[in-house]
Amino acid sequence: MSLSTDHADASHDRKSTPMKLKHFVLDTNVLLHDPTALFQFEEHVVVIPLTVIEEIDRFKKNNDETGRNARQAIRSLDGLREKGRLFEGVCWNDSGGIVRIDRCDRSLNISLDLDIADNRILGVAHALHAAGASTFFISKDINARVKCDALEIPCEDFEAGRVDTDWLYDGYIEVEVESSMIDELYEERQLSLARLEGFSLRTSSGSDLEKLDVFPNEFIVLRDQDDETHVGLARVLADTGHVIPVTGPRKPVYGIIARNVQQTMALDLLLDDDIKVITLIGPAGTGKTLLALAAGLQKVIKEEHFDKMLTARPIMPLGRDIGFLPGDKDEKMAMWMQPIFDNIAYLLSTRGSHNTADSRTPEQRLDRLMASGQIVLEPITYIRGRSIPHQFMIVDEAQNLSPHEVRTIVSRVGEGTKIILCGDIEQIDSPYLDSASNGLTHVIDRLRGHRIAGHVSLSSTERSELAKIASELL
Repeated sequence: MSLSTDHADASHDRKSTPMKLKHFVLDTNVLLHDPTALFQFEEHVVVIPLTVIEEIDRFKKNNDETGRNARQAIRSLDGLREKGRLFEGVCWNDSGGIVRIDRCDRSLNISLDLDIADNRILGVAHALHAAGASTFFISKDINARVKCDALEIPCEDFEAGRVDTDWLYDGYIEVEVESSMIDELYEERQLSLARLEGFSLRTSSGSDLEKLDVFPNEFIVLRDQDDETHVGLARVLADTGHVIPVTGPRKPVYGIIARNVQQTMALDLLLDDDIKVITLIGPAGTGKTLLALAAGLQKVIKEEHFDKMLTARPIMPLGRDIGFLPGDKDEKMAMWMQPIFDNIAYLLSTRGSHNTADSRTPEQRLDRLMASGQIVLEPITYIRGRSIPHQFMIVDEAQNLSPHEVRTIVSRVGEGTKIILCGDIEQIDSPYLDSASNGLTHVIDRLRGHRIAGHVSLSSTERSELAKIASELL
């Protein structure tokens, strides 16, 4: 039998045996995280329990991301309603994808209290599963997934847009090379990437790499095969097939000197005007925010390359919220922006880079810079709708932002603006995000390989000896 005949028979078998539809029951938190989840299950059936609609309705007036997502989900369902009856199921694409609302039958024989909203949602998945339908419960709530597992119903987290953090881009690799290659790098001020082929490669975590696969602006740590103390640092130039040496700034950057190789990488990116978006991640005390602020002050005040330095951070409390704060916008923001104030005050102190005598305190210097508009502190809330040209923009604690929020912020960047996103993806305070689904991780994964983007993962805590011990042991 010919190959073409085999293919025809296989095609006939697929057409004669229809694929069994899968039913995906979505929890409320999935739509609050990503309202487009309604349309991400292709030719299958998406089931929305009526209780989910009731819960979404309570969020629609919020002014935060959950409120915007709730409103978008409701608008999408209303648009489908115009095509047919949602309780019967509405086909939304040519592949046969269906969205259906389930009324949540309270007479179900299920060992859960159906007066609880979460259990009514689970009841819908239980009823479909008991009827023999291929059913999957999709939720970002771990406890709900545990309950679902106890009921022997297949359940999963919502995976769309998630990044495998075990393979997250570090921004640099290590290569063991011959001693002469390190010398050539600094003498010739460049080195061909082809010269690095065949040498031992590894990531920052120590994992071996099979082949040299680098991105523009990625760093390469060159280690001498015969002498561990002989080390070189290079950065990949976009579209050239070469790396250039990285030596770090010759003078302190607003009083700050890099204390390790990752900080040297970070400063190299921060001070390069051709790189427009930078992501810095790492545990507390690794210097992410301090390095970004030092570079910002250097570029705005000393070099006058940017009009102003704008620093923003999301309003996300750690622990129980203390409630409303008195005062106008600036007074309310003072408490939330205190970590930024602390870092800038440190840089403006006598520990910083001031060479001339100045009797004013760091706080007075900061007030003067804010009054002149050279330093601007903003909450993320006020970024939407703005255009931000010719500014050095720092977004701190960016791990608490969703991918949609980060996209909104980065899209505000105007001509001549440089934006830095800092954060620790292991310290997330938002209940709807984790290390794999937050906006900072999303940017790192999506922008690697772009010539105007750079990234560094910092790992060594340099804040103090105590902070380093706490980071390692606690």
